[in-house]
Amino acid sequence: MKKILFFDVDGTLYNSEKILPTSAKEALFEARRKGYELAIATGRAPFMIQSLLEELDINTYITFNGQYVVYKGEVVYTNGIKKDELAEIIAFGEARNEPVVFLDDKQMIASVGNDHKVAESLNTLKYPYPKLDSSYYMQNNVYQTLIFMEEKDELLYREAFPNVQFVRWHRYSCDILPKGGSKAAGIEKVLERMGLTLEDAIAFGDGINDIEMLQAVGTSIAMGNGHERVKAVATHVADHVDEDGIAKIMRQLNII
Repeated sequence: MKKILFFDVDGTLYNSEKILPTSAKEALFEARRKGYELAIATGRAPFMIQSLLEELDINTYITFNGQYVVYKGEVVYTNGIKKDELAEIIAFGEARNEPVVFLDDKQMIASVGNDHKVAESLNTLKYPYPKLDSSYYMQNNVYQTLIFMEEKDELLYREAFPNVQFVRWHRYSCDILPKGGSKAAGIEKVLERMGLTLEDAIAFGDGINDIEMLQAVGTSIAMGNGHERVKAVATHVADHVDEDGIAKIMRQLNII
């Protein structure tokens, strides 16, 4: 039976230096030779993973935590927050001096300039400060919006906007997702195209935004460097990403 492997990027394929270890690259190529399909499932935007997709020769990917799904080079699903609801969230944040960054498939745009929370958060992704356009979302399709606020203030947003999800990925930043949006939902779109079930999928991840994905698939692997909540839901726990965790667990599970 055909199987497909879904890989998160940061902390799973990319190590602490934001580099793809040679051992992981070789393991993925060996899995493909053995008949496995390869796919990416990330919170990043499509434009942020182009070099990785090219390096691994992958054309199936779930980005924006399930909001923009591509199967064999074709966009098969998109989703996003409704503009009027997004406007309310942005206004709420503006009143608290908490900015946003908009993302589509090609670029990111900031609502304000020179904000230290924005700069620090995006620096962890090795991305420069975005161009500015506070009304970008009104004229363009935005598939994900980042809100920059501290964890202690998250509950205020959750209570004010119960119809969306705030998924934290940095001490200063959360992804804003539609209710029910997740990597798991994106995976289901890919599996539908392939005629496969969730039992035919194997997923690898390390972050809070990987929990639904790891709970949904037949076999799930949490990285040793992953969040404790992530390890708790996975069927297997790999070594640290910096210690060839991907290659070791793929051998252990007889994928390669």
